[in-house]
Amino acid sequence: MDAAHPPVVVHAPQPTGRRVTILGEDAGLATGPDDVREFLRRAGLEDAEPDDPGLVEWRGGGPGHWLPEG
Repeated sequence: MDAAHPPVVVHAPQPTGRRVTILGEDAGLATGPDDVREFLRRAGLEDAEPDDPGLVEWRGGGPGHWLPEG
């Protein structure tokens, strides 16, 4: 995996949650870290952790940030 471009992106918070993409494909809308873990599991990454910077890029705030700014 390319550390400069992790395969999983958790996009900036929106009022309804955070969009998650895996290898550019939409995995779904997460409302918390457990949702991100479930998307990783469904993608065959059962042992992956959402806070692994080599695997997951968090945009607009890290794993503890779920509400949009403003």
